[in-house]
Amino acid sequence: MMPYGADAVTAARSRGVPALPLAADAWEWALGGATGSGVTVAVIDSGVDAGHPAVRNVSRHLVAVRSEGGEVDVVDDDEPHDAVGHGTACAGLVHALAPECDVVSVRVLDSDLRGYARMFVAGLEWATAAGAQVANLSLSTANDAWFASLHDVVDEAYFAGMVLVGALNNMPRSSFPTEFAAVVSVASLPDDDAGSLVYNPTGPAEFGAPGIDVRVPWLDHGYATVTGNSFAAPYVAGLVAAMRSKHPWLTPFQTKAVLQAMGSNAVAGR
Repeated sequence: MMPYGADAVTAARSRGVPALPLAADAWEWALGGATGSGVTVAVIDSGVDAGHPAVRNVSRHLVAVRSEGGEVDVVDDDEPHDAVGHGTACAGLVHALAPECDVVSVRVLDSDLRGYARMFVAGLEWATAAGAQVANLSLSTANDAWFASLHDVVDEAYFAGMVLVGALNNMPRSSFPTEFAAVVSVASLPDDDAGSLVYNPTGPAEFGAPGIDVRVPWLDHGYATVTGNSFAAPYVAGLVAAMRSKHPWLTPFQTKAVLQAMGSNAVAGR
C-alpha cells in the first residue's frame, strides 16, 4: 500500500521536486517582514478562547446553530468559549506565524469534537461571504453524502480568493473537503522539523508541516503538547496569512505554488 497522510509526507522529504525559481530565498520572498496585518483567518473549529495569552486578535465569535427543522444559521456567540482546547490551539498556531492577522472563530464542533456536516458547510459559506482570505479546517467528514455540497462550497471559496487549509486524515479513507484539489491539504512532520515544510507530489496530503509533539495553547490559559494533522494545518494557515499580508494579490493556486517553492525538498524548476 502506498504511504498515506503523515507517512506520505515523511517519505517525500528526501525527494527533490521542481518548484518555482523565485528570485530570492523562497521563505524570505514569501514572508520576510510579514506579520499577517490586514488578513482575516476563519478558524472553523471548536471555538477560540480569545483571552489566552497566545491568541492575539479575535474580532468575532460565531456559532453554527441547528433549528428544529434541520436548517443551520451562523450567529454571534453570546458566550464565546472553547470547551475542548482544539480551536484555541489552532488559533494560537496561526498567530505564532502571523501575529497581526485577524481571527474570526466559527464554532461548528461540540465538546466531544463532533459536529454535523451541515454545520461545517454553513461555517464555510459564512466565511466565504464574509470575505475571509484564509480558513483553517482542522476537521473533515468521511460521509460521502456530503461530497457534492462540500465540493460546491469549496469551489465557491476558491473562486472568491479564499485559501482553504485542511488537515488530512491519516487513514486511507474519505476526508472531505481536505482531499479536494482546491484545498491545501496538510499532514504531520515530527517537531524536529520545526520551521520546515515538505511538498508531497503524490498526494493526497500535499504538504507536511510540524504536527508531532507540538506545544500549543490549550484550556484554562494553559498549554499542552499534542500530536496530529490538526495542528500541522494551522502552521500552514499561519504561513499563508503572513504571505498574503505581504503579497495580497496572490490567488489560491499561486499561493500553493509559493508554498511548494518553500518546501525543504524543492529544487529550482525551469
